[in-house]
Amino acid sequence: MLGAVAAIWGFLGICLLFGSAIYRLGSMALEMSMASFAWYHWAALAFSLGFMGFAEGYRGFQQNFSPRVAARIRYLSGNVTPLRVILAPVFCMGFFHAQRRRQIVTFCLTGGIIMLVMVVRLLEQPWRGIVDAGVVLGLTWGILSLAAFTFQAFRSESFNYSPETP
Repeated sequence: MLGAVAAIWGFLGICLLFGSAIYRLGSMALEMSMASFAWYHWAALAFSLGFMGFAEGYRGFQQNFSPRVAARIRYLSGNVTPLRVILAPVFCMGFFHAQRRRQIVTFCLTGGIIMLVMVVRLLEQPWRGIVDAGVVLGLTWGILSLAAFTFQAFRSESFNYSPETP
């Protein structure tokens, strides 16, 4: 029972984190006025959507983050501790009780994302909206792929992804 609670909290906590970012960035993306777009704005928007869809959505989430997190959610459901229940989303993302290399990558990637967010906040519209539209696409892809992999992790005995635990 506690394992199921931890797994659900881990999954929902990550979805809430990404959903919050999608909501906030989506509103910024919608603030850009496409009526005044020049050709280079449209080209930048197409590039942002294409690049972020591929790099963040497909490569980052679907091929790396989502299968590993789904494996950690599955692992968590059978290996519960009080700390893991409380911090289930953070555990599932690999911030603790992960292989050393995974923890280093997770913390460095988080730091890099924070720095990019700070830089993008300095952009004026429509450039900020163009970047944010790409990020929203990537995060939406991330939530959907996480849901699909998590479903697969609990439904399939042949789920062959490592939770990267020590």
